[in-house]
Amino acid sequence: MKSMIRQELWELVKDQPQRFKQEVKDYFARTYPGFTVVRAHYPFIYLRDDRGRNS
Repeated sequence: MKSMIRQELWELVKDQPQRFKQEVKDYFARTYPGFTVVRAHYPFIYLRDDRGRNS
């Protein structure tokens, strides 16, 4: 699945890449529980559906 994030988060990529990664992971953990961030390529964040994998 692919999704988008607000521009303010993308602005962190260049100067604060670790903060960007953590903010994106935290955001999707809240908004799409069970999905894992796989890749970020502007303007999309690519997610993997892990719901039910641990059943």
